[in-house]
Amino acid sequence: MNAIDVTGLTKDFAAGAPGARVRALDGVTLRVREGEIVGLLGPNGSGKSTLLKLILGLLAPTAGSCRLWGADPREPATRAAVGYLPEAPAFPPALTGFEVVRLQARLSGMSGAGLNERVGRALADVGLAAAMHQRAGGYSLGMGRRLGLAQALVHDPRLLILDEPASGLDPAGEAAVGALLQESRARSRTILLSSHLPGQAAGCCDRVVLLHRGRLVLEGTVADLARRGGRRALMVEALPAALVEDLRTWLRERGARLVDVAPPAAALERTYREAVAAATTPGGGGP
Repeated sequence: MNAIDVTGLTKDFAAGAPGARVRALDGVTLRVREGEIVGLLGPNGSGKSTLLKLILGLLAPTAGSCRLWGADPREPATRAAVGYLPEAPAFPPALTGFEVVRLQARLSGMSGAGLNERVGRALADVGLAAAMHQRAGGYSLGMGRRLGLAQALVHDPRLLILDEPASGLDPAGEAAVGALLQESRARSRTILLSSHLPGQAAGCCDRVVLLHRGRLVLEGTVADLARRGGRRALMVEALPAALVEDLRTWLRERGARLVDVAPPAAALERTYREAVAAATTPGGGGP
């Protein structure tokens, strides 16, 4: 079963002069299967956040449709099964981190004796155990991102929609997000996450789609797109550095003129850059 079904989704916004419109999203069709982790890639301004808000039912489309598990995303029962981290989460500054997440849990229908324990666990999972009783108004940018992630996770949703989840995080925070995504994979939770950095998606996603100027210009599994980006490369995973050098030597001795041993993230980055360049070039598929 598909968790997300997007068909011909288009969104226009008013722009400046009376009657003027700008097209932020142009006929996007996307399917996300139950239990799949999909990365939504694209440069800033490509329409990623707009697409996520349309999927959530926070914006009304100009044309096209979106269904979550076959249902309207605006239905309360459907919304209760979704966790959402916006690109720039904001919180009541006078509330503590614990109070912010507890409020989200109550709004999601949670109650009972185990509620406070579940809230504390969600905050600990994102590395905020020591700061959960501090006021959210005093949180740093990275702490705010972690708090938003705890909000998205506290009610154990079937679907997570994450807008730039690693933005503003230090390496420890990025590692914590990566661990949470891997834990979600083990639990077969469906995740759609956006990023403008392909390397972040390479390590955790099953499949990636590339948006550019509001259009879907590329789609495939991470492995397939990495192979495409590495068409002049030899792809090697989990090989010690000493063995990589031995492999280079072995190939040179047999007449190889170019050896590029690259991890999937680097090859996916190459595919991303080439696809964006092709979509931007006149006649190359861009708007």
